Amino acid sequence: MPSRRRILTTFGAAGIAGIAGCSQTLGGGGDETETATETATETATESGGGVPTSTETTEPTPTETSSALRFGGDQELHMSISPSVPQRNLYLQYGPVRDYLQSYVEEHYEVPSGFHTEMNIGNNYSAVIQALGQGTSDVAETGPFAAALGVNAEKANIVLQRKGYGSWTYVSQIAVAPDSDIQSLSDLSGKTIAFADRLSTSGCLYPLYDMKIEGGVDIGNLPEGNGAEADIEPVFAGGHVRAYEQLRQGQVDAAGTGGFVPGSVDNFESNATVIHQHEGLPRAPICVSPQLDAEATEAIQQAFVDAEPRVYDGADGEDGTEDDLWFSGVREASVDRYQSVVDVANELGVGTDIFESASD
Repeated sequence: MPSRRRILTTFGAAGIAGIAGCSQTLGGGGDETETATETATETATESGGGVPTSTETTEPTPTETSSALRFGGDQELHMSISPSVPQRNLYLQYGPVRDYLQSYVEEHYEVPSGFHTEMNIGNNYSAVIQALGQGTSDVAETGPFAAALGVNAEKANIVLQRKGYGSWTYVSQIAVAPDSDIQSLSDLSGKTIAFADRLSTSGCLYPLYDMKIEGGVDIGNLPEGNGAEADIEPVFAGGHVRAYEQLRQGQVDAAGTGGFVPGSVDNFESNATVIHQHEGLPRAPICVSPQLDAEATEAIQQAFVDAEPRVYDGADGEDGTEDDLWFSGVREASVDRYQSVVDVANELGVGTDIFESASD
């Protein structure tokens, strides 16, 4: 059994909310079934490719100066996206954000010759956090649970929180088939359940927590372990929509996902019935690599703070269409905003060892 340790009991005053660059550590000593065959990330360009793995530094050319911003040791700003919705939608949704980041940084800061921004879609939450920690990704959108663990493992710094659907909080849910005899959390004992990802807040952590605390279901050492001792059979689908699809196709008895899934798929009500919701989850953060210096971190953070609403309207540039992002604004934030998520992780005995399980 992998070793476990508590993430944190309470936060100190060590968070940052304006200028980052120092590692934010937690004290106390947030959207596809072929995940296994996918690469860790896919580059959102016509030519494809994975997340750059080189961390070698490049000597400035005669047109560059030593004061120019450096991202990941090169002239590229790498942005990673977590697999929250189908990938074709993510390309359309986040493409304008990628383009905006490049234009904003170029306009307001000195950058190296040949500077450009690339977008990569992570195979799972762990891949995104690992890329931040390695410095092969500079900025990433990810879920609260993955981000908080990433901070504790010194793999990520939280700099922003996102606002969606008019709120800074959101919902976790558990759904079953419309004709299922499962009516309550306690009925999930002995069932096969699809979860979005081991590191998903709404699609794993809170569903497991509620099943244990409210339903009395034995979850064994989940989400960190393999579930061999649990009274359920877990399936980690690799995304919220993927978990729902497994339920729709009859491959599982229930699915734990974010409450945004009904609005992300067609005919949800015909294929699923929500039996439980947990409200009040803090909406997902935007993180940067702890390897970035203060100026590069500030550049990314300020770019999002200054962004106009149209940046979130997707590739067609129109509000209210299918390629809109789920969030419409941000505010400065640090890891202490996610204390409630850490409390739930502590209750389940989850520590940073889960990154090893999530990468399997």
